[in-house]
Amino acid sequence: MSLQTIGHLVIAAHFWYGCYYDWFYVNIPKEIHDSGDSSFNTKKLKFLTYWDAILQSIFFTICFLNDIIGSNESTPKKAPLIRKVKDIVFSSLAFPLSMFVGLSFWGLYLIDRELIFPTILDKYFPSWLNHLMHTNIMIFSLLEMLVSYRKYPSRKIGLTITVSFMLVYLGWIHYINSRTNKWVYPILNVLPLPARICFFILNFVVIVFCYILGEKINLTWWERKNKKVTNKKFS
Repeated sequence: MSLQTIGHLVIAAHFWYGCYYDWFYVNIPKEIHDSGDSSFNTKKLKFLTYWDAILQSIFFTICFLNDIIGSNESTPKKAPLIRKVKDIVFSSLAFPLSMFVGLSFWGLYLIDRELIFPTILDKYFPSWLNHLMHTNIMIFSLLEMLVSYRKYPSRKIGLTITVSFMLVYLGWIHYINSRTNKWVYPILNVLPLPARICFFILNFVVIVFCYILGEKINLTWWERKNKKVTNKKFS
């Protein structure tokens, strides 16, 4: 088993464990943090962070399986199905979503952490899990970008998948709000409607930026790397 395969297995396992621990062991009392879902129990599935953690778990599991039964060649003559799935999931979901979740969480955290992760939650949500959910997602996505080549889809297809995912989540939190009359995130409770609309638009701008950033990093990094390999062959 190669080092890359072992790495994918360890990363996948660490994300799966984070999801498992968060679901079963992180229980925040309603009086401490009320997201309004006591009568409509969505548990962790109300948070985009948890959606992303599950996505990262699935993606790195796909990476592990691709290492075993798929192909990591830069340009295989006929890419296996699992390789195609790996490329599209990373390009359209795993990378842009991990960057979006990490940047938006830590950005709001630095401005005023009470708007995104109130201090009182530290007692119930361990620091290691916070970094697993909001820091490691970015670190491992960037590492994956640099060590494994992938073929990006057309921007139209890629962005359609990315934006569609975010629209589904946006609809989901509005549905929760309609059932509970409370917003999942504290910041939404303090924003008037016009500011809330601008906030949602800004989030979509950021996720599109994250997608294009991944596309550009992939193109620049792998063009340079492939050029070095070609030069070595002919030197």
